[in-house]
Amino acid sequence: MDIVFNCPKCDQELAVDAAAAGSEIICPTCRQQIVIPEPPANPDATAVGDPQLVASPLNVMSTSAAAKVEMHLKVPVHEGPAEVLIGKPLKPLEVAAKETDKRIRVKTIRHTDCIEVGHDRFDEVVSNFLMKVGEDHLVSINPINYTFLDIGTQKLMTEYGVLIMYRG
Repeated sequence: MDIVFNCPKCDQELAVDAAAAGSEIICPTCRQQIVIPEPPANPDATAVGDPQLVASPLNVMSTSAAAKVEMHLKVPVHEGPAEVLIGKPLKPLEVAAKETDKRIRVKTIRHTDCIEVGHDRFDEVVSNFLMKVGEDHLVSINPINYTFLDIGTQKLMTEYGVLIMYRG
């Protein structure tokens, strides 16, 4: 049989086996050392319904520690329409791309493709392409490095270029 009692320090309701009566324990809530009280001398007192020993089933909540905590909560009051806290999810990129008339495109300009008879025209080719696309349609410009096998020398060559993403 269990002994049900409240901690004298924090009023936490505790239940301990009757065999531990008279021993000291540490309260799990307030961490204070307390002595477990002796079980009631009259075991029939619970049958009679002694309010000191057993709470009635209708009034169990009133004797718990939670009922003794006083809460002062306020419900927020809003003027006007209610605020939307959960917005609609964004459309997946595939759907958004299909619904627009301008798709995202990619253009790669390699440095080796811009060399003509000893003249390096890389900057000119990139500038002309960017002017043709227009600043409003640019998404990003990314430098790239790549390696290729030169047929004439049979060596690996490292080159560069740009990857341009744009709407068009």
